[in-house]
Amino acid sequence: AVIAKSFERIHRSNLAGMGVAPLAFLPGEGAAELGITGLERFSIELPVDFRPGCQVEVHVTRPDGTKFTFATTCRLDTDIEVMYYRHGGVLPYVLDGILAEGKTLNV
Repeated sequence: AVIAKSFERIHRSNLAGMGVAPLAFLPGEGAAELGITGLERFSIELPVDFRPGCQVEVHVTRPDGTKFTFATTCRLDTDIEVMYYRHGGVLPYVLDGILAEGKTLNV
C-alpha cells in the first residue's frame, strides 16, 4: 500500500494496475500531523467488505513499542480497480481470465 494525502489520477490508477492499494489520509491528517517519522512499522487491516472508497485501518508501532491506529480512505475508486488489486495487478488479472477460459499460454 501507499499512503498519501492525495493522488494524481494517473498515479492512483497506476498503483491500482500494479496491485498496490492507494490509501489517503483523512482530511486534516497526514504524516506530520500524526507524528509519523518513517521509522514505524505499519500493519494494514482490509475490511471484510473491501470495496471502492471504503475505510481502511492502519496500525502503527513506533520504534519505542508504542502503538496507535488511524483511518484512511481506500482510493481504489472502481470495482475493476478492486478486482485488479485482488488479483495482484492487471497482468495477473488478465492471465487468470485466460487460464479460466481453458486457454493455454504459448511463451
